[in-house]
Amino acid sequence: MRNQVAYAPRKRRRAPKGRLMLPLIALILLLSVAYYAFFFPKNVRQIAYPLAYRDEIEKYAAQYDLDPAHVAAVIYCESSFRPGVVSSAGARGLMQIMPETGAWIAKKLNEAGGYEDSLLFEPDINIRYGCWYLSYLDARFDGDLTKATAAYHAGGARVDEWLTDKKYSEDGVTLAYIPFDSTREYVSRVKSAYEHYKEIFAS
Repeated sequence: MRNQVAYAPRKRRRAPKGRLMLPLIALILLLSVAYYAFFFPKNVRQIAYPLAYRDEIEKYAAQYDLDPAHVAAVIYCESSFRPGVVSSAGARGLMQIMPETGAWIAKKLNEAGGYEDSLLFEPDINIRYGCWYLSYLDARFDGDLTKATAAYHAGGARVDEWLTDKKYSEDGVTLAYIPFDSTREYVSRVKSAYEHYKEIFAS
C-alpha cells in the first residue's frame, strides 16, 4: 500500500479589515449627506442663524419694501442680534449705523430735532433707520443685492467708483468684483445668511 499523506484543509483567506471598512464608511457618509439634504432639522438651522426682533424686522421691511430675510442677514452679520454693540469705527446697534449716518437718516425722516446718537441702541429705531437706509441703497443701485449690500458696508460713493472701473465692472452696471477684501467677504456672508433666513421666514 502506498503511504497516504493526510492533507489539512486549506483555510480561506479573509479579506483585510481595511477593505471591509471602506464600503461601510462610504455608506455612512452617503447616508449622512442624504440626511443633511433632506432631513436637516429646522431647529438646528435656527440655532446656527438666530432670529430676534422678528416683529420689528417684518414691520419695517414691509414699510420700506424690503425682503425681511435680507434685513435679518444684515443684522446677523453686523451685530449677531446684539443691540448694544459698538464697532471699533463707532457704528452702533443691531444694524451698526454710524452716528453721522443716523443723524442724516433722521434728517431725511424729518426727525432731526429729536435725534441723539444713543437712540441707535434702541432696537426699534435702529431697525427702522437701517431698513430706511437699505431701501435707499436698494433704490440707488437698481435692486441689485450685491451692490446694495456692498454699499451698506463700504458706502455708496465707493461702489459708484468701482462701477466706473473696468477692472471691477465691464458694463458700468454689474459689479463683477469687489476689490476690498473686507467688503467682498461681508457681501459673501450676507448672501449666505440671506439664503438661510429665507427658509426661516418661510417656515
